[in-house]
Amino acid sequence: MNPASELPSEPEPTVAEPGSPAVPDSAPARAIIVVAAGSGQRLGAERPKAFVELAGRSILEHCLDGVFGMHEAAQVIVVAPAALVPEAEEIAFRAAGAARDYVSVVSGGATRQESVHAGLGLLLDSVRTVLVHDAARALATSDHLERVAEIVEQTGEGVVPGLAVADTIKSVDAGDTITGTVDRSALRAVQTPQGFPREQILAAYAAGGDDHTDDAALCAAHGFSSIVVAGDPLAFKITTPWDLQRAERLLAERAAAALAPTRTVPALRSGLGIDVHAFDDDQPLWLAGLHWPGEPGLSGHSDGDAVAHAIVDAVLSAAGLGDIGGMFGTDDPRFDGAHGSVFLEAAVERVREAGYRIESVTAQVVGNRPRFSPRRAEAEELLSALVGAPVSLSATTTDGLGFTGRGEGVAAIATALLADIRASSSTRPVV
Repeated sequence: MNPASELPSEPEPTVAEPGSPAVPDSAPARAIIVVAAGSGQRLGAERPKAFVELAGRSILEHCLDGVFGMHEAAQVIVVAPAALVPEAEEIAFRAAGAARDYVSVVSGGATRQESVHAGLGLLLDSVRTVLVHDAARALATSDHLERVAEIVEQTGEGVVPGLAVADTIKSVDAGDTITGTVDRSALRAVQTPQGFPREQILAAYAAGGDDHTDDAALCAAHGFSSIVVAGDPLAFKITTPWDLQRAERLLAERAAAALAPTRTVPALRSGLGIDVHAFDDDQPLWLAGLHWPGEPGLSGHSDGDAVAHAIVDAVLSAAGLGDIGGMFGTDDPRFDGAHGSVFLEAAVERVREAGYRIESVTAQVVGNRPRFSPRRAEAEELLSALVGAPVSLSATTTDGLGFTGRGEGVAAIATALLADIRASSSTRPVV
């Protein structure tokens, strides 16, 4: 298959001398197009963003660290501003080292879509999976990139990493007056790399059309759907000077940790939480932060989310801060019908103020319904974003025994692991 025959006729891309590298002996089945052609005006730098210095090296070079750290070989195509193609090639070859035969550099266009299109024109015939990655997401890890590629190959669909939206989202009118609250459980803040089967992304770009801000939108416009998978907080996009400073600090912390002959870990505390609610056919079901249409709800002063409530009790007990009833009060009218996220966010803030960091949470749902496994990953992602730490969920039944076995309600059990970060005396050395 010749990639050029699959794309509309356009001027040949400009490649820096001495030209495109030779095809590696073992031609890769994956390609990563690293988009580094943007101006980055919001960063306020004198140079295009990918070439701005970050901790002594360019943003582009930091991005390529993640790319070349992947286990499986991939064709790497860097798309750079026309005037900086030679510099981009020098950076890319230095980052690639012995793998320089896998690298090509091409000049981009006036828009991101045009730049990606230029990169697609250099695909090797062997490539079956294409990732498109923003150089500005300089701290994205190799595991993050590899996971997206693997899911594309497993499902045959477009794959987009995303994070659950933790902030409350409001809709407004033309005068900026609030008109409503958007259900954030259905929202994701998407990242890159975005991955696609070769034939899908080539067909979408060949059809072209309106300019889109990401590749999944262009593919969707031409009938190719994508799925969202868990993203990585480290894959944030460097857009403003604040983002650049944040990246500098994270890299400095990483470097200090690598150089330290010993490290310290905070003293750990664990907590347990249990919550039980009976079914109420007149209420909607909210469980693990998600709405479950068509299922009977849970009775309670709030929305009855047993999983969220059990997690609140677990983190509060680990910090020695009591329980959900003592913190909020079951007769407080402010919490009538309140979602579990309200209590979770407040409990997490209270725990942080007390000098603790949540390390991880586990919770198990006990009951005959709803069928939990199809939405387990979705619930874990949402709750992890709310808690600020990994949340692992599971579900079980009681084989017909007890009130849950009779289908009268749901129980949830949660454990939380907290780190005491209040003082250095709370840490212990680990060699």
